[in-house]
Amino acid sequence: MKIIECPRDAMQGLAEFIPTEKKAMYLNQLLKVGFDTIDFGSFVSPRAIPQLRDTAEVLSLLNVNESTSKLLAIVANTRGAEEASKHKAITYLGFPLSISETFQQRNTNKSIAEALNTISEIQDICTKSNKVLVTYISMGFGNPYHDPYNVDIVEQFADVLATLGVKVISLADTIGVSKPDQIQYLFKTLTTKFPSIEFGVHLHSNPATAVEKIEAAYLSGCQRFDGAIKGWGGCPMAEDELVGNLATETILSYLDSKQAAPNLNRTAFTEAMKMADFIFKNHQHESTAYPFV
Repeated sequence: MKIIECPRDAMQGLAEFIPTEKKAMYLNQLLKVGFDTIDFGSFVSPRAIPQLRDTAEVLSLLNVNESTSKLLAIVANTRGAEEASKHKAITYLGFPLSISETFQQRNTNKSIAEALNTISEIQDICTKSNKVLVTYISMGFGNPYHDPYNVDIVEQFADVLATLGVKVISLADTIGVSKPDQIQYLFKTLTTKFPSIEFGVHLHSNPATAVEKIEAAYLSGCQRFDGAIKGWGGCPMAEDELVGNLATETILSYLDSKQAAPNLNRTAFTEAMKMADFIFKNHQHESTAYPFV
């Protein structure tokens, strides 16, 4: 069972800049927990995400050699991928591919066709630099723009990504509209049709529906969950202000009930929970930070 902790997603929309040393302090605490992967930063334009303009500097302050966790960085173009690929400590490059043409343009300033070409180029960069590309199918459960959506379209996108050699796909519910039966259908269908691909979920949810979504994914065989401590982050464009990331502690609680939780340092996790309040509680989100998954 893999838990991907996503402080990058939690931080990226904050209006007030978190000092570099403060970011590094929090990330170093997360590195002690033993998450499979930490989605820690992004190599995108500082104009797009000013909060994460110091990702390379933060990386230089991380105690990566003292942790088993791998690092993931989000990129939105080949320039960012080339920059991220130069850092030995980074294992994964993440790219948000949207089923919604409108959202793809807003998120990465590309059409879907252009984004697929970029994925092909990033995949080549990953191969040459010994990195792994994680592609997020964002708006993977519906979109608010009235762009075409159905589960067959999701399957078509997964088929294209398989052709491009993508090995990890995360189904992303960017605005928190997924339903348990939809999660189960998509996960079972895609994992059966594409057995060589590792599928995960990056679900946004309000607290009231979080457990049913986690359960739907788990009962469908999901072994890769994205979350953020206390549910911070998510997409600020969501109409419901409570639609944030799945809270990592909620994921853990559910997995504990199934005796399926990964072996984490729970003392370090408790300390990270306390630190999250210090990092996030007095900040507010803006609605202009991209890219989202």
